[in-house]
Amino acid sequence: MATAPTTTRDLGSADCVLDREGLDALVQALRARGRTVVGPTARDGAIVLAELESAAELPYGWGVELEGGHYRVVRREDEAAFAHSAGPQSWKNFLLPERVRQWTADRGPDGEMTVRAERHDPASYAFLGVRPCDLRAIAIQDQVLLGGRHRDDAYGARRTGAFLIAVECVEPGATCFCVSMGTGPAAGPGYDIALTEVLDDAGHRFLARAGTPEGAEVLAGLPQRPADAVTRTAAHEAVEAAAGRMGRTMPSVDLRALLADTLDAERWNDVAARCLTCGNCTMACPTCFCTTTEDVTDLTGDHAERWSRWDSCYDLDFSHLHGGPVRSSGRSRYRQWLTHKLGTWHDQFGSSGCVGCGRCIVWCPVAIDITEEAHALHQEALSKGGPS
Repeated sequence: MATAPTTTRDLGSADCVLDREGLDALVQALRARGRTVVGPTARDGAIVLAELESAAELPYGWGVELEGGHYRVVRREDEAAFAHSAGPQSWKNFLLPERVRQWTADRGPDGEMTVRAERHDPASYAFLGVRPCDLRAIAIQDQVLLGGRHRDDAYGARRTGAFLIAVECVEPGATCFCVSMGTGPAAGPGYDIALTEVLDDAGHRFLARAGTPEGAEVLAGLPQRPADAVTRTAAHEAVEAAAGRMGRTMPSVDLRALLADTLDAERWNDVAARCLTCGNCTMACPTCFCTTTEDVTDLTGDHAERWSRWDSCYDLDFSHLHGGPVRSSGRSRYRQWLTHKLGTWHDQFGSSGCVGCGRCIVWCPVAIDITEEAHALHQEALSKGGPS
């Protein structure tokens, strides 16, 4: 079933209020601890994630205009730093990089082959501006890549040292549906520090609370003032209001059962007529985790490398077995992605694979909308006498 809105649950847990100078002090404190601070910044016509040297590089005064297949950065009338929805990247780009070398092999003059495993010394990251939906996405990837028998140690090394600063969503985009997935707009568990941006007649400030001992230690060293009732109330009301302004919804049904019961629905033919099977949705998705390996060699044949890179279930080779691909049609490949994301992910990992960020809608070149498809499947099931 669709879950109730996630809103700020414990206003008393707010530790302090930071102003803009305090936010910059947070960045500097983390850098002084040897961390690579990554956060949103306005660059190349988008809000992208990049290393920050100071909080001044945050996208103050910039927002985004979103729709299916449409993304524009727009100037705001205020100087809000985090009043933008999820951009083209997610934190997956840093925790599970798109392309990673696994080993190299070299043949010496005597013909002997030497193979060296790639040694990775991951950066000690601090992620500033993690949306609640993305906070949940990181937890899902943790379960996928660290929670089973086939542990990804390279991911584990990157993830173990990551310091997460969540920012609660007070201005959802037109393609957001985190409320339907129970992942926002308030920050759930997993953060070191959570911030809620408040910008009103009383000034521009950030309500901050710690989620871990390290988070509390970092906050304690920053210029701050005690949390006041006006700021707490304004932050709470802003998050509550955001929960009521989601741009999209999922049908209020058991999505796992819906997808299992509609494998032969006519709607799959409709979406197949539009889908380009480009895989953009899987590349933009913060939880898609599939990878493949590729071996490359130089022209001499004396040097070879193996690389891991992202893969997509939209790729014909993804399901290729002896004799050809198992899923040769666009219909079957889109159905595989959607039924796994919303349905059989539960069977593998105990949760949905969708966090309601809306990236797959925005970055689909033909504006296919995962929420629209779920509603259409539900309506088709109802028309055939299925459960409401």
